[in-house]
Amino acid sequence: MTRYQTIATLFAIATTAVAFQTSPGLAFSSEAQQMCSGDAMRLCSSEIPDIPRIRACMVHKKAQVSPGCRAVMDREHAAATGSRKREAAAQ
Repeated sequence: MTRYQTIATLFAIATTAVAFQTSPGLAFSSEAQQMCSGDAMRLCSSEIPDIPRIRACMVHKKAQVSPGCRAVMDREHAAATGSRKREAAAQ
């Protein structure tokens, strides 16, 4: 198995595991996995398999991610922010 295949496998396992988490701020949608996997490998491979560190790295390097990944990140951030606002208003 090549280094790239190993990293890709670890990333796939890590993103699948995170999909089961309940926090919208930590979960990656399947669209985000599809659109951002290449960017995560290119920009943040040193953080794999630590999901919080991958996410922080991707946010930190958002200006360098592909337009498709950036759009997904923006949508998911807006959805998570809206969800937190609704939860706060309900309390």
